[in-house]
Amino acid sequence: MLHLLVGLGNPGKGYELTRHNVGFMIIDALMHHFLFPDFKKKHNALISSGSIQSYKVILAKPYTFMNNSGAPISSIVKLYKIPLDNIIVFHDETDIDFCTIRIKKGGGNAGHNGLKSIDTLLGRDYWRIRFGIGHPSNGYDLSHHVLSQFNNLNAVNNTISNIIEHISLLFENDKSIFKNKVKDLIKYTDISS
Repeated sequence: MLHLLVGLGNPGKGYELTRHNVGFMIIDALMHHFLFPDFKKKHNALISSGSIQSYKVILAKPYTFMNNSGAPISSIVKLYKIPLDNIIVFHDETDIDFCTIRIKKGGGNAGHNGLKSIDTLLGRDYWRIRFGIGHPSNGYDLSHHVLSQFNNLNAVNNTISNIIEHISLLFENDKSIFKNKVKDLIKYTDISS
């Protein structure tokens, strides 16, 4: 059975390593760790196909801006006939603590424009992995916060490494175990969060 792992973000050098692009960072790390081939541009997304353990996986990064993420994802899902239950979307989340992971199927989009776009075209019955980027300090603009770079990139990379180490649990229907395994005992802070 084919699985689709999607990372949300914005294309372009100016957005690399920003909080809003943590989904792209996770997909890039998975590609390198599991030796997937280089990304190819298809369906207005960067796509790489390979295997994680015995599971066939497509890694995808929409090559549109965040607000239009749904169109390329919808094209991939329709072309490869991927069931919604086999779609996992990694995205940033301001409403949970920095480097905290939450996983859920369906539900609201909490104002996340990338999720809104996907929900409009596919519905809400897919899996989401929310990566906490922290909430901005009082008086700090939310859009500036999500489009700024992380101050504690080590913590981000450690959390992404934990995701990679336990990623196969997502394919084995052990999603709650995945969340517990990825939880780190260290409470990270991001200086400006």
